[in-house]
Amino acid sequence: MQILDSLIGNLMVPTILFFALGLLAAFVRSDLSIPEGAAKFMSLYLLLAIGFKGGNSLAKNGLDAELFTAIAAGLVLSFAIPFIAYGLLRGMTRLDPLNAAAVAGHYGSISIVTFVAASSLLDLTGIASDGYMVAVAATMEVPAILSALWIAQRFGHEGGARRVPARELFANGSIVLLTGAFVIGALTQDRGMQMIAPFVVTPFTGILCLFLLDMGLSAGRSLLRNRHLLCAGLFAFGLVMPVIGALLAMGLGSAIGLQTGSLFLLMVLSASASYIAVPAAMKVALPRAEAGIYLTLSLGVTFPFNITVGLPLYLWLAGLV
Repeated sequence: MQILDSLIGNLMVPTILFFALGLLAAFVRSDLSIPEGAAKFMSLYLLLAIGFKGGNSLAKNGLDAELFTAIAAGLVLSFAIPFIAYGLLRGMTRLDPLNAAAVAGHYGSISIVTFVAASSLLDLTGIASDGYMVAVAATMEVPAILSALWIAQRFGHEGGARRVPARELFANGSIVLLTGAFVIGALTQDRGMQMIAPFVVTPFTGILCLFLLDMGLSAGRSLLRNRHLLCAGLFAFGLVMPVIGALLAMGLGSAIGLQTGSLFLLMVLSASASYIAVPAAMKVALPRAEAGIYLTLSLGVTFPFNITVGLPLYLWLAGLV
């Protein structure tokens, strides 16, 4: 009973409930919508705010071995998870090697929106985390893409893999803004925070609620539109793989001594699936892979699961450690 109360308590926060509202509106085919320009602004705002606050936190604590250990752990997880995901996909589904490799790459990379929602959940529950986790998030974007391309070259004889220019891997807009804001927050320290706190602190949760409402609408409509692509095995994979990723991060994070808040964020990063950066890379590198499959899985199945069920579950598990 105590476990259930804890999970429900973590679930009953505005950000998660607004996402659920967006899902519900999509499922009942409501005409509710967020203007595309507003959604773009909100995503830029959230990346700027979370990056700046993370850099400011790092400036207060300074560089230490914990930072580099956490980054190393993130890199290991991002490289390794696609291989586990590929093995599960080949065992649980009828996907060919090329499509399985493309899907696997999404699950080793990260969803920055899920990370932002997780950071907000920590703020709402009063649990502290290390500012350097923003840097860990930034480093976990690319390794999974490289792993997926290696798997495709090794096993995906149907279509092969094309070389993705390094600029496209490292110059992704969300990562540039996140890391740039992180560096600016670290350089300007408390003076910088005092100057823009009314912009990056006070409105943050409200804007995140609106953004997650829009994401709920997008995820629900994507799932309805492409549900014919999801067999039982694929759907089960989209629910099981995030939990496996979170448990792997839980073991590695506790081994290196991460505290509850930072451990939770590492679990979230390992559990999330990219639906922005990796699809763009796969479109160039694996053009014969079915975009409808990997986008529907990451955005229509895993993302809603993580936001509504995963975040409260991962926070409870991190608290146990």
